[in-house]
Amino acid sequence: MIIDTHCHLDDSRFENDLGEVIDRAKSKGILGILIPGADPDSLRRAREISHEFPEVYYAAGVHPYDIHKYDEKTLLEYLEDPRCIAVGECGLDYYRLPEEEQEAKENIAMQKRIFAAQIELAKRVKKPLVVHIRDASGDAMELLLEYGAKEVGGVLHCYNADERLLKLADSGFYYGIGGVLTFKNAKKLPRVLPKIPKDRIVVETDAPYLAPHPFRGKRNEPGYTVHIVEKIADTLSMSYDEVAALTTQNAKRLFKEFSTLEDGILI
Repeated sequence: MIIDTHCHLDDSRFENDLGEVIDRAKSKGILGILIPGADPDSLRRAREISHEFPEVYYAAGVHPYDIHKYDEKTLLEYLEDPRCIAVGECGLDYYRLPEEEQEAKENIAMQKRIFAAQIELAKRVKKPLVVHIRDASGDAMELLLEYGAKEVGGVLHCYNADERLLKLADSGFYYGIGGVLTFKNAKKLPRVLPKIPKDRIVVETDAPYLAPHPFRGKRNEPGYTVHIVEKIADTLSMSYDEVAALTTQNAKRLFKEFSTLEDGILI
């Protein structure tokens, strides 16, 4: 069994065949799926899906690209839902900053404020974080430590193979490994993966984005986690079943609600 810890099933690209996508995933051994709350505008859809499919849970948060939409009151309303089990995806992303220097500084400052606010929110509701970090490892780690994110822990979504971030394993954080690991031009992540504590590795697709080889460039979906597990197994010299069991156990430890699922059946 496998748990996909980051899958945007609320994306419009799943609008016409969502049930089939989930059925395909279940047929390949996917036990559970977490929809990250990247955009507040799609939270209603994420909630609807999680209440329709017992294998699916969701998170509520604001992505760094959507910080202008941050509304704590709205997020709290979703976080009161028992199907909403995490805060995020939130974090820092310096990849697409404004070109003008002052605007870039203001954007960074705002990203930090909104990220810090969501760390505090996670502590208040006692739910783990789903953290997005791109070209901002130092600042992100500093904020996570400064604001006591260890209290709730979380997952570093699409772990970027920055070895500095491995220090966060001692602060209750897990490392989301996705399709990037399978890319033929991937070099850094395969090299760093063995350095991650095995009890801190979880699997994700980030569907519909970042489809693994051999589906790169096509719409990703949760059933493709099997290819990620295969590549992790190959990289760590483990069997497929060992990696599936290990990452599922890790995901259940982080997101305890998945422990109520067994063999695809709600118990």
